[in-house]
Amino acid sequence: MPAFTVWQHDPSPVPVVIAVPHAGRSYPPELVSRMRQPAYSAPRLEDRLVDLVGRAVAERTGAALLVAHAPRAMIDLNRASDDVDWDMVGGGAPDASSAGATPASGRRARSGLGLVPRRLPGLGELWKWPIAHDDLAARIEGVHQPYHAALAALLDTVRARWGAVLLIDLHSMPPLPARAGEPAAEFVVGDRFGAACDGALVAEAFAALGQARRLAAHNRPYAGGYVLERHARRHAGVHCLQLEIDRRTYLDTALAEPGPGLDETVDVVAMLVQRMAIAVADLGRERGYWRAAAE
Repeated sequence: MPAFTVWQHDPSPVPVVIAVPHAGRSYPPELVSRMRQPAYSAPRLEDRLVDLVGRAVAERTGAALLVAHAPRAMIDLNRASDDVDWDMVGGGAPDASSAGATPASGRRARSGLGLVPRRLPGLGELWKWPIAHDDLAARIEGVHQPYHAALAALLDTVRARWGAVLLIDLHSMPPLPARAGEPAAEFVVGDRFGAACDGALVAEAFAALGQARRLAAHNRPYAGGYVLERHARRHAGVHCLQLEIDRRTYLDTALAEPGPGLDETVDVVAMLVQRMAIAVADLGRERGYWRAAAE
C-alpha cells in the first residue's frame, strides 16, 4: 500500500481539504518485528479508524482528502522532521552541534512522541533496538516529505480556484475527563490560538457544532501541531484547523471497531464542512476584491 492516498475533484467543488495523518494502519512486517508488544502499542498510537469519518465526509461534501496509510509508529506526520529523540537512533545525532539547532528540534521527542514515537504510558519503550540512520532517513524521504508536498499542492490548487482554502486536519482523541461536574467536550477545535485560522471560520465551526448540540472546546488540550504550523498562511488565504473527535462518538465500547454513532458523527462533521465551505468561499471573494482594488 502507498504511504498515503489523495482523492480530489477537478475542479474542486468546495474550498476545503481534509487530511488524516494518524489513522494509518499499513504495518510492514519488518516494522512489527521491531516493536515490543505490537498488538498493544500499535493501536494506541493510531487515531483509530478516524479515516472512515474523513472519507465519508469527503464523499458527501466534495472536499479533497489526503489519508496517510503509513502508521504513526513508523513516522509521525504531525511532527517536524528534526523533532527526533537521537537517543533512540543508533550512533546518536549525526552532528551533535546541529542536532538542536532549530526551535522545533526535540520539542515533542523528549515526551516520547517525536517524529518516531519512542514510548507509551503503561508500556514504556516501544522498540526492541535502536533505529538505523539510513532507516530514519528513508522514512523521512519516502513518507514525510512526499506527504507534506502533496498536502501543500492540494492546498495551493484549491486556493487558486477559490481565493482561499481551509485545511481540516482530522484527528481523534481518547475521552477527555469531565471537570467541575461539567460533561467533557466531544470535539476540540484547534487553531494554534488564532495563528492558523481566521476567527470568523473558527466561529463558524463552533456554530456548526452548537447547531448539532455537540460539546466543543477551543485549543485545549489540543491547539494543533506541526501540520498547522507548517501549512497555515492566513495572509495568503490558507487557513488551517485541527479537529479532534472523541473516539466514543464513532467507535464501539472497546474503542476498536466502528460503532453505532459513526453515521451520526459523519453527519455532524459533514454539516460543519458544508457551513465552513460557504464561509471560506466568502473569504476568498473578499480577498479577490481587495486584491483587485489594490491593483
